[in-house]
Amino acid sequence: MKKLNYHLYLTDDEYSQVIHSLIELKNNLIQAGKYTDVIDDLLVRLISAKKKNIKIRIKK
Repeated sequence: MKKLNYHLYLTDDEYSQVIHSLIELKNNLIQAGKYTDVIDDLLVRLISAKKKNIKIRIKK
């Protein structure tokens, strides 16, 4: 089965908010005594992902 690739385009503010939300979720899971492996993997992927500047054209 072929793996699906997803592309996520975020502004700097959105990127920062996603990182902080994942860290907060990880802290809540730690307090609840649950595993955080999935959140750790997601954080590593998000932080090490290539950053690409794109131009957005708005048609009038």
